[in-house]
Amino acid sequence: MANDEVITHAIHREVDLVPFGFNGKLSLITLDNGMDHTRPNTLGPKSLAEFDSAITVALEASSAAIAVIGKPFIFMAGADLSVMSFIENRDQALETGRQGHRIYKRLLDSQKPTFAFINGLALGGGTEIGLNCHYRTMAATTFIALPEVFLGLIPGWGGATLLPKLIGPANATKVIVHNPLNNNTMLKAKEALELGMVDSVFAPVEFLERSVQFAAEILSGKKQIERVDHTSDDWDTPIKMAESAIVKKYGSADVKSPYRALKLITASKSNSIVDGFAAEDEALADLIMGEQLRASIYSFNLMQKKRKKVEGAPKASLARKVSKVGVVGAGLMASQLALLLLRNLKVPLVISDIDQERVDKGVAYIHSEIGKLVEKKRINQEMAGRLKSLIIPTIDKSAYHGCNFIIEAVFEELAIKQELFKELEKYIADDCILATNTSSLSVTKMSEGLKHPERVIGFHFFNPVAVMPLLEIARTPATDDETTATAVVIGKELKKIMVIVKDAPGFVVNRLLMRFMGEITDAIDEGTPTDTADSAMAPLGLPMSPLNLLGLVGPAVALHVAQTLHDNLGDRYRVSPTVTRLVQSGIKTFYLKDADGKLTPNPQALALIEKGVKPSTADDLRKRALVALASEAKLMLDEGVVSTPAEIDLCMLMGAGWPMHLGGILPYLDREGISSQVCGSRFHSPGVASLN
Repeated sequence: MANDEVITHAIHREVDLVPFGFNGKLSLITLDNGMDHTRPNTLGPKSLAEFDSAITVALEASSAAIAVIGKPFIFMAGADLSVMSFIENRDQALETGRQGHRIYKRLLDSQKPTFAFINGLALGGGTEIGLNCHYRTMAATTFIALPEVFLGLIPGWGGATLLPKLIGPANATKVIVHNPLNNNTMLKAKEALELGMVDSVFAPVEFLERSVQFAAEILSGKKQIERVDHTSDDWDTPIKMAESAIVKKYGSADVKSPYRALKLITASKSNSIVDGFAAEDEALADLIMGEQLRASIYSFNLMQKKRKKVEGAPKASLARKVSKVGVVGAGLMASQLALLLLRNLKVPLVISDIDQERVDKGVAYIHSEIGKLVEKKRINQEMAGRLKSLIIPTIDKSAYHGCNFIIEAVFEELAIKQELFKELEKYIADDCILATNTSSLSVTKMSEGLKHPERVIGFHFFNPVAVMPLLEIARTPATDDETTATAVVIGKELKKIMVIVKDAPGFVVNRLLMRFMGEITDAIDEGTPTDTADSAMAPLGLPMSPLNLLGLVGPAVALHVAQTLHDNLGDRYRVSPTVTRLVQSGIKTFYLKDADGKLTPNPQALALIEKGVKPSTADDLRKRALVALASEAKLMLDEGVVSTPAEIDLCMLMGAGWPMHLGGILPYLDREGISSQVCGSRFHSPGVASLN
């Protein structure tokens, strides 16, 4: 087992309730790991033992009630996930659930009233502390969630049993299944109160005092909380809706945790607490000893680590100050970039295009999006006015004088971008960074002929810019450390997860996506029915099917990228005749969406397919695509496009939205035996993102 647990201490003290109108004392247990809010409280075996001891002290004390509170800003972030990686057998996994239940249930079974004073972030096992208490208060500014399904687990310390009984099946499926699947959405205090997860919400400045007052009023009988019996609710409909949400998210993929969570929710209707907790223990043990959880934990830890540290980044002290930025282009992508830079850097921003009409359209888009932020109360009117005032629209490139950082998002043609950078050099300082948002073109070639090629860098965002977290930073052989350091600092200001890549065709995400997409379109050209080809990757649970992805990207863009990769990397990147004809005919998608949102094949697209006579089965095509991915990943590592396999996984997780239960892509290829078959060895050592 892990021996580096950061222990969350459980500190017991007594609070006199006489000033609050009750003649007695309150046992207050404070959970605190001794660190600031950047290292949340978590519960590993040693922390649980301390919590258990504190509960014993509180139960044996002469106090009238027991309350649990966290350190400033953090109640409890749940179980220490690092422990999971050290669990070697099912008995250990089973004990993980049983230990938590055994300790938490002491609060539930206490003859003394128990209270959770949720003063800060409460996740997973933290939320379940509250559910095992008789009453709950919450600070108005904090958040609460049960994110376990997002991580490949289930709420295993009472949540899957207690929450449906407390708030009903519809609300429970929202918290336990829907929210985790929806980008791990958390509940605000107001929402938690409306759902019935907490009994009162108080302002942070007076939270402890008001919570103690709440406890005193419960003890004195001045305040009573009525609980609703939900056994007569409609349980079937919310379960079916949750099942539909899982299918929408993962398709036919055999994802374990959400379905296991639904089974527990369903059983909670008739299960006793004891039986419900026992069922949670069994489910938790099964999931802990499954490959999906290990891959999910690997994914989660990878994302958290890379938020803090960018592999291969120069020292931040080398970064130059950025006081004015520029965006060249005013189309949709460029306007999204401009908005992102404006919101996060809050410095003057120059935006230009080839004519005033295009510039005006781009600025109008930015203004509209700022207005939406005001409507959603994410910014106030004053900030909106300030942001708008920072925009410098122009068709004159001399306006870029004084910029420290300029990013282009013009038409994806090398000659155009080369000429643009040469023109910009006439107006800008020698150390102004010239960044390109290209997805496939050579950044090195863009810098050819410039006075200062060392300040050119790739800065590749993913669409939609505000939502997709990945930023590929592409260094050329000439790019200096100062430029790279500045780019990384800007990326952090933009709240992006970054991967530094070698300037190579397609960088990471597009290179891999186009490789496996090429296998799908090749199969269609060979005679494979489109429905067979499009469903071949369904068992992986990807965010969308290949042909849906083609429609999202646009056949014209896909064709351009495929052609670029073909020209630079050879015949393994084939240019699909079908996609070529789609572009020539102006057809943008294989599917049409009806008024109900249902997708049906586009007959115009189907008519353009000149089917061959060598169709593939879905299984054969899937294996073929996976072999291609493994082969390409090995080439990318050999070429030094990225420094480690983890960077490839991070790119697929954050840039392509591939599911956590795959571990990105490489752990899945390892588990399926594809890596060894194609490359002669695994990408990851046994146990890194797998059981063994």
